[in-house]
Amino acid sequence: MLKEKYECFDVSIENKIAHISLSRGGALNTMTKAFWNELPEIVRAIDNGALARVIVVSSTGKHFSAGMDLSVFASEGAVTSAKQDRYVAAEQFRSNIRQIQSSFNALEEARVPVLFAIQGGVIGGAMDMISAGDIRWCTKDAFFCIQEINIAMTADVGTFPRMQRFVSEGWVKEMAYGGRRLKADTAKEIGLVNDVFDTYEEMMTYVMGLAADIATKNPIAVTGSKVVINYGRDHSTADTLDYIGVWNASMLAPPHMQEAFMAQAEKREAEFPDLLPLRDTPM
Repeated sequence: MLKEKYECFDVSIENKIAHISLSRGGALNTMTKAFWNELPEIVRAIDNGALARVIVVSSTGKHFSAGMDLSVFASEGAVTSAKQDRYVAAEQFRSNIRQIQSSFNALEEARVPVLFAIQGGVIGGAMDMISAGDIRWCTKDAFFCIQEINIAMTADVGTFPRMQRFVSEGWVKEMAYGGRRLKADTAKEIGLVNDVFDTYEEMMTYVMGLAADIATKNPIAVTGSKVVINYGRDHSTADTLDYIGVWNASMLAPPHMQEAFMAQAEKREAEFPDLLPLRDTPM
C-alpha cells in the first residue's frame, strides 16, 4: 500500500498511470538512505497492487539526480575499521551492496513498463537507476556521467550489466574509464535515450502521452512484451522463440483480442482487465 507522504518522492496515480517524481530538487535529488528504502517500496506497492498499467519516473530541480548521498558512504559498515576482520567486513559490504542493487532491480522486475523523463545531470547512482528502466528521454540540458571512477570507485549498482545491453561496449567503457560527461545529443546517438526535447514541458507532454497510450493497451500483452524482450536480451533467439511460444500458449487471450477488434470496428477505446494483485510476501 502506498503511503500519503515520502521523504524523497512524490507519487500520484491517475488514469492508470503512476507518476513517481524525485522531490528533493533543492538537494540535487541525492540518494539518501531513505531513497534506497522508499523507491523499491513504492514500485513494488504499485506493481504488487496492480495500481497502474505504466510507471513514469521524473524529477524536480536543476538535476535529475546527483547520485549517492555522502551520508550513505559514511554509514556504519560502509568502510572497514582497523578493528574489523577484513574478510568478514568484505562479506558484509557485498551483502549491503546487493541490498542497494535490489532497489533498482525493482524497476526492471516490475510487470509494467517504467519510463524515465530526465532533465539536467544524471550522475553516478542515477546512471544505475535509469539503466534499470524500459525507455528513457531527456531534455537538451541533460548530461550523463559514470561518476564512480572520479571518486576512485568501480560502479557497482547496475550501470555496467544493464547499459551495455543497449549501448555499445565502447561507449560504456569510454564513460566508465574517463568519467566524462556525455551530452544529450550524443546520448541519443548511442541509444541511451530515445529522443531529446528542448524543454521539460515538451518532454513530459510526450512521455505522459505515450504512457496514456500504453495504459489503453491490454495489460497482459504489455507485460508479456516486457517479459519476452528482457528474456531475449539474455538468451539465444532459439530459446526466446520457444519461450514466446510457451508464454502465448499460456496467456494469449482470444477474448481480449476480440475486444480489441470490436473496439477498432466501433471506434471506441477497448476495455481490458487489469493485472491481478500479487502477494506482498511469500507464503
